[in-house]
Amino acid sequence: MNELVGIAIAAIIAWLNFVLIDTYLGLPEVPGVKGADIVGRSIAKRGGNLSGGFFQGNILCSPDASAGTLLAAIGVILIGLEGGLIATLLVYVGNRLCADPGYAGTTGALTTTIIVIAGSFVGLTPEMFVVGMVIAILTIQGIHHQSSSKLLGKIAKAMGRDTKLKE
Repeated sequence: MNELVGIAIAAIIAWLNFVLIDTYLGLPEVPGVKGADIVGRSIAKRGGNLSGGFFQGNILCSPDASAGTLLAAIGVILIGLEGGLIATLLVYVGNRLCADPGYAGTTGALTTTIIVIAGSFVGLTPEMFVVGMVIAILTIQGIHHQSSSKLLGKIAKAMGRDTKLKE
């Protein structure tokens, strides 16, 4: 498989895995950690969406979700399935250390491990997933907060997970 095509496919898969799991597990509903509230409200004040801002704030302030996807892919590169499972365990411990009430990062690390292993059967390498996940994280967190927060807010609303708080 062509590397650029593989990276593009891996980025789309990583993006969907990341956003759907984190949204389903409630990152857009309320800030899971104190800093997420500040980030979410700041993005909303600048023209973004509060639910999307909470999603982004949760990722920034408790980065297990984004870091977990990368750790799992890197773990698979290093030692295979066991590496992904070890990464998932480490993310779980990180959740508990941050007093993060959710399991989005742990779930994401586990699904990423499964996806990366499954992808290897169709020609997608773990390295493609590492690059794809960096791209996915960048589009969610790093390019334009207002625009990405609005997209995340629409996804949250469609999944019945938009914020219950007032802006």
